[in-house]
Amino acid sequence: MLYYLFTYLHEAYDLPGAGLFQYLSFRSAMAIITSLLISALFGKKIIRILQKAQIGESIRDLGLEGQMQKKGTPTMGGLIILGSILIPALLFGELLNIYIILMLVTTIWLGLVGFADDYIKVFKKNKKGLEGKLKILGQVMLGLFVGAVIYFHPDIVIREKVLDENSQPIKKVVVEEGEFKEIFITRDIKSTKVNIPFFKNNEFDYSKLLWFMDSKAKDRAWIVVIFAVIIIVTAVSNGANMTDGLDGLAAGTSASMGITLGVLAYLSGNFIFADYLSIMYIPHTGELVVFMSAVIGALIGFLWYNSYPAQVFMGDTGSLSIGGIIAVYSVLIRKELLIPILCGIFLVESLSVMMQVGYFKYTKRKFGEGRRIFKMAPLHHHYQVKGYPEPKIVTRFWIIGILLAVVTIVTLKIR
Repeated sequence: MLYYLFTYLHEAYDLPGAGLFQYLSFRSAMAIITSLLISALFGKKIIRILQKAQIGESIRDLGLEGQMQKKGTPTMGGLIILGSILIPALLFGELLNIYIILMLVTTIWLGLVGFADDYIKVFKKNKKGLEGKLKILGQVMLGLFVGAVIYFHPDIVIREKVLDENSQPIKKVVVEEGEFKEIFITRDIKSTKVNIPFFKNNEFDYSKLLWFMDSKAKDRAWIVVIFAVIIIVTAVSNGANMTDGLDGLAAGTSASMGITLGVLAYLSGNFIFADYLSIMYIPHTGELVVFMSAVIGALIGFLWYNSYPAQVFMGDTGSLSIGGIIAVYSVLIRKELLIPILCGIFLVESLSVMMQVGYFKYTKRKFGEGRRIFKMAPLHHHYQVKGYPEPKIVTRFWIIGILLAVVTIVTLKIR
């Protein structure tokens, strides 16, 4: 909103300082500052409201040290995160940008799904919350919508250099400020390509998965794109949900992922950096940096109240929406194949649950009694049972998350 207001004031009245809103760096800085202030100033008030409404976390005794001390801690703290994201994004983002629209839809939609789950757990006293099928349905619907928009919307394109018959970029001469300069001739195209790590050309086309369709592969690639987005959204949002089991764990690891994605969005949305790194240049994705700045500020601000010992839990309201944001953001900047590295914490937490459940069922059928791989799943509870203090587990997971974030950025040059 402020972007359009100050753009008008700058163009119509040449208002001093109004031109700052044209710069991504300024609006990103304002977004992160605003989100931090919102979470810091209003976080305590929201926690008090949740306490008065007796919206406390229902703790099931799992025999973990210090666990029952958390009984009665307010949940639905994801409301703090959502407010701290949406308000700065609406104030400083370019709201007509299709990428910003998709991120707003993602945040609100999965926030509502998570809120419904928390509401059923807290107010209906149903510990299972929203039925698993309905939760998955909500994630699938979002993935279907986002995938369809990515493939069919005319503004979602990549910009590539025009090549001659020898596969060399074609240049043209232009006059800038009285000087002759050579620039590359480019064109915007619809594409199903994504960046892939460790390979020389750094690109993979989803249509190649339909090799058996021959000439029809390009036309049917939307099937693969939409299916991939559904899988990614579902997997990452559920992974974030499983990671949210210790004070500050999900928020801290998600913040490092957010910073990395913000850097990748800036590089992909800048023609000079994209050309230097030999990655796809995606017009208009630079605006996503503003949105991610709000997300980072919201997560760091939430940690003020969620760090050990937590004054509030984010609940599914926060974890599902944060996971969805990371998933959709990665897809929009065409870096989804980096998710297994960047979201390694989410991946390991999810795998630990699947391995534990699968092995337990298998051994129960074969030996008559269920056996376990881990002392408890998800993985962070395994270390709790082993006697590790909660802050130590969280800190070490943060360190691993930061290491994975660095590796993710490094993959841009390792091929």
